[in-house]
Amino acid sequence: MHLLLPLLASLLFVGALIFMKRAGEAGADSLTTLCVSNLGSGIIFSIFWSLGGTFRGWQEIWQPAIIASLFVLGLMFTFMAIEKGDVSIATPIFGVKVVFVAMLVTILGIQDLPPSVWQAAIMATLGIALIQWTGRGKNQRVALTIALAIAAALSYATFDVLVQRWAPAWGIGRFLPIVYWMVGLSSLPLIPRLPWREIRQPKILFPLSAGALLISLQAICIVSALAVFGDAARVNVVYSLRGLWGVLLAWAVAKRWGGSEADHTHRTMLTRLAGAIILAAAVALVVLSEISD
Repeated sequence: MHLLLPLLASLLFVGALIFMKRAGEAGADSLTTLCVSNLGSGIIFSIFWSLGGTFRGWQEIWQPAIIASLFVLGLMFTFMAIEKGDVSIATPIFGVKVVFVAMLVTILGIQDLPPSVWQAAIMATLGIALIQWTGRGKNQRVALTIALAIAAALSYATFDVLVQRWAPAWGIGRFLPIVYWMVGLSSLPLIPRLPWREIRQPKILFPLSAGALLISLQAICIVSALAVFGDAARVNVVYSLRGLWGVLLAWAVAKRWGGSEADHTHRTMLTRLAGAIILAAAVALVVLSEISD
């Protein structure tokens, strides 16, 4: 049942990126979206303090500090990727995180993975490759989008594995608030540099606020699943469904309100969809292995 959390997170994540993409098209740059999202996460994650836990002392404060740094890096690369390219390309590429997580939990000796999870990781990678091969536009722009998305995936994969390893000793009610307070504090120096006059415009303020809220909510789903249940490999294979939603929702939204995806042919978008369906099959394989366990 804990796999329902990454499933919900996959939907929230794509919704967040669509809103952030629209905010960017209206004039908000990646620095603005990063700052607003980080501050929002710091506020929202404060509610976890009531769940209690153990403060393990200042000698171990480096653990949440590393986690917070990885989150900020991952979010920065994510927003830069969608600023440079299509949501329907960048979002599925983020799914390569599945492979990174599978490799890290094995190398670090955190978990012995059954063959089904490795098979699912390979299937997810094939699906991602199929999606990115359909990219249109300048080759440099597509390549930059892919590179940024892979950097985000690696940052978040390391984040997930370390949360699974370190959070239980602190407790969810101490580790997560401290991590996201650090995330929020990291953005305080950026506040004076933000174009507040432009941000207050409704065409920017609404999608920016909605995107920041959804980013925080999907983070709650993912880190809660990891901190309470562990199982980073299966959680991330299910989370890779965002690649499917990224194709379907981005295309639908672009057709309705405009966007770069609306300029692509049906063949291009259907090819992307085929890759996303392979991702869905990888998720089904993991869920079935979970049931059999």
